[in-house]
Amino acid sequence: MSSFEAVPLEHVQAYWDARPCNVRHSPKLVGTRDYFDEVEARKYHVEPHIPSFADFARWRGKRVLEIGCGIGTDTINFARAGAEVTAVDLSPRSLEIARARAEVFDLSDRIRFHCADAENLSDHVPVEPFDLIYAFGVIHHSPRPERILAQLRLYLAPAGTLKLMVYHRDSWKVAAIVFGPGRGRFWRSRELISRYSEAQPGCPVTHVYGRRQVARLIEGSGFRISEMRIDHIFSYRIPDYLEYRYVKQWYFNCVPGAFFRRLERIAGWHLLVTAHA
Repeated sequence: MSSFEAVPLEHVQAYWDARPCNVRHSPKLVGTRDYFDEVEARKYHVEPHIPSFADFARWRGKRVLEIGCGIGTDTINFARAGAEVTAVDLSPRSLEIARARAEVFDLSDRIRFHCADAENLSDHVPVEPFDLIYAFGVIHHSPRPERILAQLRLYLAPAGTLKLMVYHRDSWKVAAIVFGPGRGRFWRSRELISRYSEAQPGCPVTHVYGRRQVARLIEGSGFRISEMRIDHIFSYRIPDYLEYRYVKQWYFNCVPGAFFRRLERIAGWHLLVTAHA
């Protein structure tokens, strides 16, 4: 099987332009306040760990660099909380929606948007120190994540914080992919995980990491990890979810809440890392 390093970034860009992340989280007219409010509510309903991980209020008056802002849900919340945000994305279509969102909420003066390839970030974004660098579910979709981390090292202030979410290899999601659409073909897991990692099948690149693997990746780029945790199992039935209904899979309905939270911390899809220079 060919390496992800051989995948052109143009293919990654085309994939996210065709369907920006979370763009279908609301049936309302894209670009309206009602649309953006519903997108945010839906995102944080199914991923309630995001606000606590991002800790938006902590960055009031600070400089935040967001890598892979998508359509701007977290971006807006950093700016709304009082941060000065530089938001970067590879997808022009995603940025178009994110810019519209900033205008709708009258936050354009707090956000600078850049369409850029994060593997070569310094070719597009002036190198300046940031208090927080935030990339939630982003670097694992790039052919060479280690290049992104090397670039981010240039931007982190001496006392700054790096917060990343990457996909967890030893997760319920990976098992569901391999034994669901993959029909048990574990020897093709790399291809299968990439194909089915997102709502729109066919993602060109998806790296997954175990704890030790991600530690080597991040520490090898000159960062010091202060916290690493696992979270998030998507528990809803897809057909209902696509109709904007939250109906859990029958087997999760049988699981007590405390046990489900424990399962998320062991076999969740999101590997959350906080690191420093």
